[in-house]
Amino acid sequence: MSKDYYKILGVEKSASQDEIKKAFRKLAHKYHPDKPDGDEEKFKEVNEAFQVVGNEEKRKQYDQFGSTFDQQGGFGGGASWDDFMRAARGGGGGFQNVNFDFGGIDLGDLFGDMFGFGGRSRGRSRNRGSDIQVDIQLDFKEAVFGTEKEIRLTKNNNCDVCTGSGVEPGSKMNKCDTCKGQGQVRRVQQTILGAMQSVANCPDCGGQGEIPEKSCKHCGGDGRVRSESKYSVKIPAGINNGEAIRLAGKGESAGINGNPGDLYVRVHVKEDPKFKRQGFDIYTEEHISYSQAVLGDKIEIETLDGDKKLVIPAGTQSHQQFKLKNLGVPRLNRSGRGDQYVKVIVDVPKRVSRKAKKLLSELGNEIK
Repeated sequence: MSKDYYKILGVEKSASQDEIKKAFRKLAHKYHPDKPDGDEEKFKEVNEAFQVVGNEEKRKQYDQFGSTFDQQGGFGGGASWDDFMRAARGGGGGFQNVNFDFGGIDLGDLFGDMFGFGGRSRGRSRNRGSDIQVDIQLDFKEAVFGTEKEIRLTKNNNCDVCTGSGVEPGSKMNKCDTCKGQGQVRRVQQTILGAMQSVANCPDCGGQGEIPEKSCKHCGGDGRVRSESKYSVKIPAGINNGEAIRLAGKGESAGINGNPGDLYVRVHVKEDPKFKRQGFDIYTEEHISYSQAVLGDKIEIETLDGDKKLVIPAGTQSHQQFKLKNLGVPRLNRSGRGDQYVKVIVDVPKRVSRKAKKLLSELGNEIK
């Protein structure tokens, strides 16, 4: 069945080429599969329609014979959807490296605008080093009150001889002959999609626009070497198990003309036999005798801040909970602390003496 490409694009059959291009741009923005709410099937359908009616010659044939005029399909020349998407993404390298001139629309500009890339005027890209994660273990109270830990790791660091430039000290930089100091090279290739212009970092200077007269002997011109690093990491009070601290720029070096990655220090907190943490609150249990529960008492309990006195009022029930304000965990990166909740468990003796039984019996009669 013949497809109605005008209906797919939402335009009249009498629409001008500019109106068709405008409609295509709007729908491509809406349905692009790389967007969270995109629709690949509709995007494919819109592109197929535009590649026919967006081309004046193909549009004439379509108006005369319908969509079956080209048995190769709307992409022309036997190109598949995968071919189109590979081209649209620049062979997997992202829109920032490819321009498309198809039917008067630069698809590189279109997709670049959609995802924040530049279409025609792009600056030199900077490589970024890899992020690193290291794991450290903390005692319970170290996580509560904060501490400082030293970590050591072996990774790629900037060369300490050339400071990451890749240039032998005392040597000068010369303009790259290949890119004429621009750092990028452009190539235009005729494809089934039309003229495709690719923009990439210069292979000779790596995007710098300059080439060292002499490369650094220590790092071979790479600007980085593998070496040990040592960092003192401040652990903030209140950090919890599984949380991480980010040290910006302390990850792997990217070498010349690059930015280092980040270092993430992930925290693993040992459990404490006495204290149980929930958020910024602390939960503990205390055992008291039956007589303490009935008559009341003052007991000594353990808190994060040391031993404190807790008043047990007369008539306390087993599993009753008492709240001690501001004796919990310091709130991470905020002021104040959580609370401590003390659950009182009344121990009932399994065996009692005759005298105790008599007293308890008398007590039972008194409180009926």
